[in-house]
Amino acid sequence: MTKIDPALMGAEDLVAAFRARSLSPVDVLKDVLERVARMNPWVNAFAAMNPRALAAAGESEARWMAGRPMGALDGVPATVKDLLDLAGFATRRGSRTTSTAPMAQDAPSVMGLKAAGAVILGKTTTTEFGWKSPGDCPLHGITRNPWDRMRTPGGSSSGAGAAAAAHFGPLHIGTDAGGSIRIPAAWCGVVGFKPSFGRVPQWPLGSFSSVAVAGPMTRSVRDAALMFGAMARFDLRDPFCLPDEPRDWLGGIEDGVAGMRVAVMRRMGFAPNLDEAGEAALLRAAKLLEEQGAIIEDASPELPDTREIFGRVWGVALARTANGLTAEQQGMLDEGIMEIARREGGMSAVDFLAAEAMRIQAAHVMARFHQRYDLVICPTTPGAAPAADQPTIRPHEALWRDWAPWTFAFNLTRQPAVTVPVGLDGDGMPRGVQVAAAVYRDDLALRGARALERAAGAPAPPSAA
Repeated sequence: MTKIDPALMGAEDLVAAFRARSLSPVDVLKDVLERVARMNPWVNAFAAMNPRALAAAGESEARWMAGRPMGALDGVPATVKDLLDLAGFATRRGSRTTSTAPMAQDAPSVMGLKAAGAVILGKTTTTEFGWKSPGDCPLHGITRNPWDRMRTPGGSSSGAGAAAAAHFGPLHIGTDAGGSIRIPAAWCGVVGFKPSFGRVPQWPLGSFSSVAVAGPMTRSVRDAALMFGAMARFDLRDPFCLPDEPRDWLGGIEDGVAGMRVAVMRRMGFAPNLDEAGEAALLRAAKLLEEQGAIIEDASPELPDTREIFGRVWGVALARTANGLTAEQQGMLDEGIMEIARREGGMSAVDFLAAEAMRIQAAHVMARFHQRYDLVICPTTPGAAPAADQPTIRPHEALWRDWAPWTFAFNLTRQPAVTVPVGLDGDGMPRGVQVAAAVYRDDLALRGARALERAAGAPAPPSAA
């Protein structure tokens, strides 16, 4: 029998192996670290490595040997996006303008993983302040896609997506204000879960706090649900956090989609771009769900133009970020941030509140739409991952044309959305499809995503890995 490389195993399988004592957390971490040493010099997924990771794995091993695991993720390697605080590490946000001082406290989602026993491998790269989809930043340079080193993994959770695809551990925390979990997950052939707003507490809150969430990036939907259970825990630091009781998000995840009404959504208040391979992936996903008993209909809600809404939210957030810096620091920023800040920074309060009213209207429309449809499926990105080295030109236009036209609506409406890989295109690059549910029905989004994943099959690891 061929021995499975522990670095290729998912979190559920690793925990089962730890319980059976057929694998140890130390041996697994060593295998993952060997992979990081071999591949990360060109992938460039990490902003910082955790020097205590091996010691933490040893502590986990001792707990398993004593039959007293700490939680559902004890000993499983995990990473943290460098927009979130990890105690003892600086939060650099991909920017040369930020402090190098270490943080005193963990962000709530990090605390949740640690409380479940996860071993933090390090911090992953992000685009500067999470502002864009191409996966590069002034501080750490270019992060590359394990499927093709000439292509971007996407962003802003660039390092998390690349680390997941490269098998640098099974669990990765990303953040998503307009698609920053789902875009890199789709371009890297992994699962990306943007939960309902408020499910995963966040602190400190950033410029995108009204639309941003933290969530899992994994190689399977079940691992995403397992990880979500550790992250979605009430934390009083976040005043918008839902007071939910802890629950098993794996419960009911295998129940399938038979009898569910599923809308194939092709408009977001406008008609986003979609290439031929993306259309083929969407049709395949619809067929796979229909074969499992779902009732599939082409239907799109009467949304306002979500480009107009998100462009204002995004622009004002970046203007706020830039305005908090000195003129010298502004000169150190990615030029695209300043371009957007100059474009949107003069917006009146009346205009911004008008955008907020439109956002609420969009959420209302989707709530009504979900009275008829249990789930929505739509593309995640307009095309496959573009080149890693290309400059960012006309970012305001690129946002809704090339990067996030299929994703940002669900941030505005605060709904859960999961991107699932559904195959490879003609160039051998992954393509993903989103499964979304009504706000707070994260269980249905995960259940639909699992049904699609089960039928589509997970892509094999990239050949570069």
